[in-house]
Amino acid sequence: MIPAIDVRHINPFLQSSISIVESVASVKMTVGKPQKTDFFFKDMTYAIQVGVVGEMKGQVIIAISEDNAKDIASKMMYGMPVNELDDMACSALNELSNMIMGNTATIFSTLGILIDITPPLAVHGADLQLKSDIEGIKVPLLNDGKEYIGLYICVLEDK
Repeated sequence: MIPAIDVRHINPFLQSSISIVESVASVKMTVGKPQKTDFFFKDMTYAIQVGVVGEMKGQVIIAISEDNAKDIASKMMYGMPVNELDDMACSALNELSNMIMGNTATIFSTLGILIDITPPLAVHGADLQLKSDIEGIKVPLLNDGKEYIGLYICVLEDK
């Protein structure tokens, strides 16, 4: 397995994720303890995968429990109740991933690292297992001490 991203490059992903989620969903976020991951999602999860290309390559997965995904989608749609992850709710969540990763690319550009992102690809279900040749790091993003979003960074520098 190829080693994961240099830990110095994790902060742009975190900074962007926290800033965007707080801005569009009004949810106060803190960072939990990073850990290696096996990319296994046991519970009902909405997982959005965005590819990273350019001077870094790999994938970022934004994994959200079904209940938290409904909560975020509702807040993004100005409080409209979201009882199921229908096309409109999924579109809002996918746009959230675009906003997070687009902002991350902008932050990296200020550091002299040029990356681009691919369109999001989402999966929804339980007992999901993803595989990668690049070692992944999971950083839980917490709200009130509980995981609200799982940020899975599976990226390496392309030197």
